[in-house]
Amino acid sequence: MAFEGLSERLQKAFAGLRRKGKVSEQDVKDTMREIRLALLEADVNFGVVKDFVKNVRTKALGAEVLDSLTPAQQIIKIVNDELTATMGEAAVPLNKAPKIPTVIMMVGLQGAGKTTTVGKLSKYLMANEKARPLLIAADVYRPAAIDQLKVIGDQLGVPVFDMGTDTDPVEIVRQGLAQAALQKNDYVLIDTAGRLQIDEQLMTELANIKALAQPSEILLVVDAMTGQAATDVAKGFNERLDITGVVLTKLDGDTRGGAALSIRAVTGKPIKFVGQGEKMDALDVFYPDRMANRILGMGDMLTLIDKAQKNYDQKQAQEVADKIKENTFDFNDFLDQMDQVASMGSMDEIMKMIPGMANNPAMKNFHVDPKDVAHQRAIVYSMTPQEREDPDLLNPSRRRRIAAGSGVPIVKVNQMIKQFNQAKKMMSQMYKGNFAGMEGLMGGGIKGKLGKMAMNNMVRKQKKNKKKRLKTKHFHS
Repeated sequence: MAFEGLSERLQKAFAGLRRKGKVSEQDVKDTMREIRLALLEADVNFGVVKDFVKNVRTKALGAEVLDSLTPAQQIIKIVNDELTATMGEAAVPLNKAPKIPTVIMMVGLQGAGKTTTVGKLSKYLMANEKARPLLIAADVYRPAAIDQLKVIGDQLGVPVFDMGTDTDPVEIVRQGLAQAALQKNDYVLIDTAGRLQIDEQLMTELANIKALAQPSEILLVVDAMTGQAATDVAKGFNERLDITGVVLTKLDGDTRGGAALSIRAVTGKPIKFVGQGEKMDALDVFYPDRMANRILGMGDMLTLIDKAQKNYDQKQAQEVADKIKENTFDFNDFLDQMDQVASMGSMDEIMKMIPGMANNPAMKNFHVDPKDVAHQRAIVYSMTPQEREDPDLLNPSRRRRIAAGSGVPIVKVNQMIKQFNQAKKMMSQMYKGNFAGMEGLMGGGIKGKLGKMAMNNMVRKQKKNKKKRLKTKHFHS
């Protein structure tokens, strides 16, 4: 995640405050200095950092905070609110034309991920609005740009209009829009050319396309890995084209995240989407409040719930629940659940969306190697249909055969079967409302404190609720 370094620095800045019952003006100043350094190190625009720290300091030095019983929490809340405000307060939806088609013009420098983002946005519109988009290939300069868009179109089942590389891009757009009118496409996405840097020829061409197409949206695609340079790019494009929004790509890469915190403040234009990963469904609506929570290590349960619901099969979930209830959950169901989780993204990222996990010390060592998941899948595929349905059949000789068939040591097979049995037992206990047997599984699966902490919290809550029920029962009797 792009903000891991910033998140860690901010947590250290708040650590001193958390130990104090009251905070002095000097404590606030020291914390602000740490926050300022953390933001600058994350490559946030200097002017944005200056305003951010000034606003937080002004609010944090108020009597309400200094007299508060939990001043650290108050200051963290102020920082959270300011981060949210800096990034734009709320998610901003796409502009829609009063009548079809809604034209979306994608612009940006070469290598930012424009063509891929055109595909991702098409898939998003089809999934969320049942849209029928048309893609226009207007990048006639970059080698294989048209071919790349055609491959993406074929993959998604979306038509791509092109006229090769020897036609003027403005004419391509003109004829593409005429085809969209005939086909009654409700969205048109124009993939324009990029350069390695902003130049006059590029801007003139883009301005001509804008004048012809009259787009409802001009989305600037920016590579978040370029850091503060991304802000300069956004400023340059905005001055010439008056962009309507930004798509930040490669937010999952090795980046410090400064672009996300700077672009809105510098250009006044919202970040509408963020891209994380290469898959066509790896495009998310940008929610400033959720991103602020993630930066401060508070997790992002709402996005996690969104991802779960997007990949949620109600019928399948009911079947799994019935199998857990009847204690007939088998390895076929185990594979299905692995696929469901995998469709939500990497396990590392999913865990960090859970509140308290992002900066938990135990997460330092937590990493799910995709190879381990592949090995587990190979082990299951090496079982016979009968063995998958009845795990009790897996005696030592069968396990040796499965190990040989899947190309893993016998110890890996035994380990996986043990984990499966523990998971099955855990799900059965949870279904019956008993959480007390989960500690071993959680402790082993997440290497140390993380599972035990979660486990202890659940057991404590269960005991507390039990006491309340007993008290209520005694009172009524």
